[in-house]
Amino acid sequence: MVGHQQPINHVQFSPDGRYIISASFDKSIKLWDGYTGDFMCTFKGHVGSVYQAVWSPDSRYLVSASKDSTLKVWDIKTRKLMFELPGHADEIYTVDWSVDGEMVASGGKDRQVKLWRN
Repeated sequence: MVGHQQPINHVQFSPDGRYIISASFDKSIKLWDGYTGDFMCTFKGHVGSVYQAVWSPDSRYLVSASKDSTLKVWDIKTRKLMFELPGHADEIYTVDWSVDGEMVASGGKDRQVKLWRN
């Protein structure tokens, strides 16, 4: 499984095992088939390194955290950006979904933890 142009920061299987995502310093997230390892698509939109990307509990969405101080929510079915979650003043190092999929939490260089509700 090759394709990123710079180091990879994070890799994660989807909860249902169908997909793998990889987040990279090359400002992108790549989607791979979880069974075969075949490349499926690239999510582009960040203007800084992507530190982490994580799955919603139902494997339908991704949220990505970036050096560009944005969180982006991606739709796996359409393979497009749904929306951004604004609020951090600096790089965002970590992000996660709540178990019920109703909230996203993030933390970053601005020393803040932020919560968003669906």
